[in-house]
Amino acid sequence: MLDTIILLTGPTEQPVLGSILQGHNPALSIQPAASLADVNALAPELLARARLVAFCTEVVVPLRVLDRLRFGAYNFHPGPPQFPGWGCAHFALHQGATEFGATAHVMIEKVDAGPIVGVELFRIPPGAGAPDLEALAYVELARLFRRLAPGLVTQSDPLPRLPIHWSGEKCTRRRYAAMRAQSSPHESRAARESQGDGRREAAGEMTG
Repeated sequence: MLDTIILLTGPTEQPVLGSILQGHNPALSIQPAASLADVNALAPELLARARLVAFCTEVVVPLRVLDRLRFGAYNFHPGPPQFPGWGCAHFALHQGATEFGATAHVMIEKVDAGPIVGVELFRIPPGAGAPDLEALAYVELARLFRRLAPGLVTQSDPLPRLPIHWSGEKCTRRRYAAMRAQSSPHESRAARESQGDGRREAAGEMTG
């Protein structure tokens, strides 16, 4: 029986997301986790009755942990299926994308590659920069979390999978560095300074 959610996220999101989940299932136990060390310390007995939910985290959950989670694991990725990986807002703007969003998916060994269970999309506003895109994606990610929360905490069965697939080359720090090296020094400095700003600016949306 599902009685525990392992909530893998940052300290800002942890209390808000935990409250949302317990609002749909007051009897649920929330086990907070913020780092790989936290994940590795989870007891096998806990994994056998738990589901892991990751939200906006860079922690890669080891396969040996994923295999022991009786009720699976889901990740909320701050980007659309066309942009898996890290720093995807920068890649979307660099490639001239007109649409961005947020994705929820089953966690497998390969990062941002599991079956998709939820998507929220929006048009990229004219003149938007990476921090703007990150903030908008974060809002959509929160919306997606609220929409899927009831099923995550009340259903032992896996969430329904959508007929949507990941596409595009994985966004990585190495690709970002190469892309940044091709831009002007001013643009490179601005890009470095903006990394993560959008998420911090949008954190207040979690309580809305």
